[in-house]
Amino acid sequence: MSTQNQSKIRYLTQVESQKIDQRLMSDEFGFSLDQLMELAGLSCAESIYHFYKPNYYQYRNVVILCGPGNNGGDGLVCARHLTHFGYSVTVVYPKLDSPKHEIYKRLLIQLRTLNVKLMDSLPSNQFSHYDIIVDGMFGFSFRCTSLDDIRSPYKETINLIVKEVLNNSNVRLVSIDIPSGWDVERGDIHSTGLNPHLLISLTAPKLCSKNFNQNHVVGGRFVPHSMAKEFTIDQINYEGSQQFAIVTTGKSKSTGEL
Repeated sequence: MSTQNQSKIRYLTQVESQKIDQRLMSDEFGFSLDQLMELAGLSCAESIYHFYKPNYYQYRNVVILCGPGNNGGDGLVCARHLTHFGYSVTVVYPKLDSPKHEIYKRLLIQLRTLNVKLMDSLPSNQFSHYDIIVDGMFGFSFRCTSLDDIRSPYKETINLIVKEVLNNSNVRLVSIDIPSGWDVERGDIHSTGLNPHLLISLTAPKLCSKNFNQNHVVGGRFVPHSMAKEFTIDQINYEGSQQFAIVTTGKSKSTGEL
């Protein structure tokens, strides 16, 4: 699978990312929020399957850490698809008993019908049970002035992720769109220490990922051609029926297919 010509890739600012989302859900383009989540979550699941197939070495047990917003919704959709792909999936969703939107309620029902394990918190000693950690806590709307601004339980979860990845060379960390706690444009300015093995940019890569040198893919095949051209993000080339395109391949252990 070929990588993109990085010199031609357009990296989005936070404002541009928000504007594209708003336009997609306008009367002009007609997408609904749950449609965009479905397409984003499918892109994430396909990307994970490409790099870390469940029958390859230890890549079988997955924990998906979902935040309260749209990034968490993408994670819930991803969990459903990964379950169908053959993974054993656990979802940690702090809003389990009080999802803020009907969309999240329906996504949780779908996961329950598949017997996906749902938890509202994850004890620190349980990370050792998982081969892949999916970070779906915060997306491109995230803003903070310091790591202390991140509320519980997400701040503690970020610290646990970093500790687990540092202590276990076999675990793979995957971030959806933005590594949680990173500034959308300036990267890890708050020193979270979160450095995923695979970054799945949605719609188009954000500025924080411009110098990212691990496995990096973009899932934005749902963006209409006219909008892609308008925002000059039309240089991403998707192959066949793939819902993601590879931007860079890093040194992370993968299936060896690249």
